[in-house]
Amino acid sequence: MDRCTWVNEDPLYLEYHDNEWGVPVFDDQLLFEYLNLEGAQAGLSWYTILKKRENYRKAFDNFDPSKIIHYNDQKIDELMKNKGIVRNRLKINAVRTNAKAYFTVIEEYGSFRDYIWSFVDGKPIQNHFHTLKEVPSSTPISERLSKDLKKRGFKFVGSTICYAFMQATGMVNDHLVTCQCYRGSHQISSSTSY
Repeated sequence: MDRCTWVNEDPLYLEYHDNEWGVPVFDDQLLFEYLNLEGAQAGLSWYTILKKRENYRKAFDNFDPSKIIHYNDQKIDELMKNKGIVRNRLKINAVRTNAKAYFTVIEEYGSFRDYIWSFVDGKPIQNHFHTLKEVPSSTPISERLSKDLKKRGFKFVGSTICYAFMQATGMVNDHLVTCQCYRGSHQISSSTSY
């Protein structure tokens, strides 16, 4: 199978590339998870975070914002001892901070999905890149998303992180045109339609 050149041969990574990356996500909690995992990636590789993703899900109550918003400092201290996640206090605290900001977005927009997808007018941007060199690390849209998230109190949401989030959640299709996932990645299943 022809794949994007950034993916390695680890079955976990292949599964992620083939079945998740670039597939539109419209579930509020899953979008919240992706946003926080991309933030955890800052300064690291996505592969590092992907290998720890199940540990993150267990540690952070499956990224349920209604639970995370109640985390106290003792819970943060416990998470700092968890060897299954990146033990960076700023990144761990950011998840709790982001849960609070998440609910302010819900109050205004009714759903996190409606807010996030409004930056691309509710439908994926279809790119046509032939090489990895053509794929940007940020765009004017990711810059706008980053600024707006920061204004709302979100942490670890720089423009590059936001673009990686947009790629992962299918807001943009950045599979290379030579990749077998290129055509199918922007298809929206009926269970996740916007």
